[in-house]
Amino acid sequence: MTSSEAKPPLYGLVLSGGKSERMGQDKSLLPYHGLPQRDHALQLLGIVCDKVFLSLRPGQQENQNSKTASILDSQEGLRGPLNGILSAMQQHPQAAWLVLACDLPLVTAATLKKLIQHRNPEKIATAYAVNGSDLPEPLVAIWEPTAYALALAFTQTGKTCPRKFLLGQDIQLVHPAHDEELFNANFPEDATYAKAKLTHDA
Repeated sequence: MTSSEAKPPLYGLVLSGGKSERMGQDKSLLPYHGLPQRDHALQLLGIVCDKVFLSLRPGQQENQNSKTASILDSQEGLRGPLNGILSAMQQHPQAAWLVLACDLPLVTAATLKKLIQHRNPEKIATAYAVNGSDLPEPLVAIWEPTAYALALAFTQTGKTCPRKFLLGQDIQLVHPAHDEELFNANFPEDATYAKAKLTHDA
């Protein structure tokens, strides 16, 4: 792609299809910001993306009231967030996807704007990594259309980890202003910490 060519449109995808077994309740419904986290994430993506979608596993759509369009996991036999990412890319192959997991409660609009500012569409993805690290965070990242065939081939070898996939590819890394923006809340004590952090910083 030359600099004169248009970038693929940027769609947003909130990953909320996990079973939240470690949290003990649906992570996507935790009200860190006064509303379910998935709705907060959808609002953040709506600020910077052309369209936004909610990623769900089959059957989950019956229990969600979001008016946002949803994309169901469609990769048979594939577990984990890579199913949601590939399903979205398959449904809208012309778009790049800004992927945001529902368990990243300290991500802000500024976090996403910085990622977009440093987006390199000539790479297959632009991903955050904590300062001093080269380990990509695949669930707050922009996946370009060119990633689809490579990621699909990766899963067909029996692998499912999106981070391991990105580690083997030519990607653009971005470092946050503060590493806590990438804080991952998987356990109840993580949620307690994030709520306290948000209250303190308010």
